[in-house]
Amino acid sequence: MTRAEKIEKFLREEIKLRHIDLLDYINAENVNSFNDIYEQVEEQGGFNVDIIYYSQAMRYLTYRDISLQNSMQLAADLGYTPENINSELLASLLASQYSMEELYKYEHEITEFFDNLDNEEE
Repeated sequence: MTRAEKIEKFLREEIKLRHIDLLDYINAENVNSFNDIYEQVEEQGGFNVDIIYYSQAMRYLTYRDISLQNSMQLAADLGYTPENINSELLASLLASQYSMEELYKYEHEITEFFDNLDNEEE
């Protein structure tokens, strides 16, 4: 099994993300670390989650941010003003942020995988 095949197998079987299928956004032949994976996903727009339709957005916000404090802060940080936001935008921003954080939860596991893979190849 090639290095790329081992990476793909690991990501497919061990890393379960809600909004992202990592293999849709990375080239396994060009990744050697967690940072490589993160950068490729980011460059390919993998963290950009679009939640469309009012009902889906409200459901997401009710579950994740009932007070809207986090999503409103994200919107403000990105330069949005109250006049140009809506529930779909807030839900999408929050889901995108959550996707980034979700991948970071696997940072240790991914780093350990690459360390072991490098040790096997030596």
